[in-house]
Amino acid sequence: MQHILIVDDEITIRRALEKFLGEMGYKVFAAGDGEEGLKILERNPIDLALVDLVMPKLDGISFIRQMKIMAPETVAIVLTGFGTITSAVEAMKVGAYHYLTKPFELEDIATLVKTALEHKELRSENKALRKQLHEKYRFDSIIGKSDAIQSVFELVEKVADTDSTILILGESGTGKELIAKAIHYNSRRKDKPLVTVNCAAIPEELLETELFGHMKGSFTGAIATKEGRFKAANGGTIFLDEIGDMSPKLQVKLLRVLQERKYEPVGSTQTEEVDVRILAATNQNLEEAVKKGRFREDLYYRLHVIPIQVPALRERMEDIPLLSSHFIQKYNKESNKEVSGVSDKARQIFSHYPWPGNIRELENLMESLVILKSKGEIEEKDLPEKIRGYKTAHKGNTQVNIPDTGLSLRHALSAFENELILKALQKTGWNKNKAATLLKLNRTTLVEKIKKKGLEKVIAKHEN
Repeated sequence: MQHILIVDDEITIRRALEKFLGEMGYKVFAAGDGEEGLKILERNPIDLALVDLVMPKLDGISFIRQMKIMAPETVAIVLTGFGTITSAVEAMKVGAYHYLTKPFELEDIATLVKTALEHKELRSENKALRKQLHEKYRFDSIIGKSDAIQSVFELVEKVADTDSTILILGESGTGKELIAKAIHYNSRRKDKPLVTVNCAAIPEELLETELFGHMKGSFTGAIATKEGRFKAANGGTIFLDEIGDMSPKLQVKLLRVLQERKYEPVGSTQTEEVDVRILAATNQNLEEAVKKGRFREDLYYRLHVIPIQVPALRERMEDIPLLSSHFIQKYNKESNKEVSGVSDKARQIFSHYPWPGNIRELENLMESLVILKSKGEIEEKDLPEKIRGYKTAHKGNTQVNIPDTGLSLRHALSAFENELILKALQKTGWNKNKAATLLKLNRTTLVEKIKKKGLEKVIAKHEN
């Protein structure tokens, strides 16, 4: 039930409103002056206040000012006579939602109260959604404890609250868009739009109008003027995914936006200015594309102000248990299933599979397994043949495949080191002393490496 406070020194108006709004289903409080109204506000949650402007002790404008300090979410509607409309406008400047002149019809009050409460509810929902987004894209909400992903977090934290252009590099499925969202929602532009454009998913002939808009009649089929994504993102951030697929013609227009923050919609001679931060991402090797003449060198350097390399999943294998657990919880909740986890044998198989589709492949697999398994532990027999049989099919094959985008030697070596540590522990029955001897390390050094790499939880399951 929504709560309404009436603050008016005219007893007939106060009682009429109290009766009328009570019959509409609201819980109504009434006060004869501003001071009494503030006391009621202190003791009760109030959704909306109907406030007379001219009252003894404390006038309506002073009441609204204090109300906005005490209960900033409470909506105020001002009741005023014809002679005080100027004061009503002044009341709106200090926070009133609307005003109604006396005498008024009760039906007008009903309509205005309903509209004002709907406005308050919508505003609260938007605020809650923004909070959820900010929570969702906090750095610690991105799953991973490996050195490879932690170094990405550290860099994102340093650059998020700047206006620098950022180029996010990495294979498909590594979570480049998630990193872009984390940057935006932790920046000073977080309350402004984040607009995402997949440059590879939109045909070349349509991408220009999608980005910059067009004027009515500028080409066949342009039956109305269209606003582009850059204008929609004004004040916020635009994320250009798969930037490597952009045509040379559009690369020239994008370069101008980066340099001057200006562009012309298709079919227009009017230059428009835009205040927008640009984040871009690609799974291509842009340096190679520049050498081959497929990507402008000047645009590359404009985009490459701060590069962020997102590691492939095979470079952060120690994060697979955490990611698997996260996706199991997610799809248990969405599908009302009761899968408890992944067996040790299945987890071992995961550690040998190279995950060419990266985190996206792992997530799709876990969604499928949760739905098909329904409850209990995911076992080796539940896994698809291509994953279950990968180690056998590639036994003795030590060839390392380097993707076209390249790979981080440091991350690859870290992942290989993790595998060696886990294999040594497994071979010695999870005895750290014996594993350290096998690896020709001091026990203290091994323990420090395990801690630094976030392997404690994996090992603890086997020690218990």
